[in-house]
Amino acid sequence: MRPDDAIPPLYGSYVSYVPSSFRSHVTETVATLREVALMARDIPSDVPAQVDPHSDVVVLVHGFFASAGVFRPMRHRLVTGTGAKVASFTHAPGAGIERIARSLARIVDRIPRDCRVHLVGHSLGGLVARWYVQELGGHTRVAQTISLGSPFGGTERARPFRFLVGADLCRTSPILARLRARAHEHDVPHTSVVADADALIVPRESAVFPRGDVVVLPGRGHNSLLFDPESITHVVDRVRRARKNGTAPNRRQTRRGDD
Repeated sequence: MRPDDAIPPLYGSYVSYVPSSFRSHVTETVATLREVALMARDIPSDVPAQVDPHSDVVVLVHGFFASAGVFRPMRHRLVTGTGAKVASFTHAPGAGIERIARSLARIVDRIPRDCRVHLVGHSLGGLVARWYVQELGGHTRVAQTISLGSPFGGTERARPFRFLVGADLCRTSPILARLRARAHEHDVPHTSVVADADALIVPRESAVFPRGDVVVLPGRGHNSLLFDPESITHVVDRVRRARKNGTAPNRRQTRRGDD
């Protein structure tokens, strides 16, 4: 599979005298165009048919008004750089965190239980990943979660859109408050990848989950995190590290309220 569909990467091609703020704007614009071009791809859910015992499966969860196709470049790097299998699905625009998390649960249920499952979510997808871990019993299946520009503290940009998924993303969202409050209840490692020039996550600190590692990428915007080589390298390295260390999820089969 090609990492992209005839859309040349432009990172690193700008001359050094161009102001960094302008470079960030251009790079984010290009990233958004790439995202739009890839949105028609990979609409059906995709779960590996054959997975070896004790292998790694990365499940990709896209953001609002996108599709699993936007992960094509990252997916290519994950396969070639880690040897892991990759699963994905496309959720409907406007669906809320809880509904998408139930779809994620059905995808994970199709993965053999002796596999290490890694969840990588962009924007809304990162919130979905943690909701599945903390509220739907996902802590028994998941080795780690990685968020790319996910507004755990909400975003001011959602203020005018307090309906459908917008209600979940506003700064006063009860769902986000619950995610933050229960961040330490299950020992599932998390990495927050934050774009320093993210114009959609306001304030920028909202993209930091209350637990785990934080990686800040200067000069990157919200959609740039999907395609930026350094952003993808951080994801690949964390999957590779979990494989090397043999990181495995807690296998207790209880869910909230079952204890």
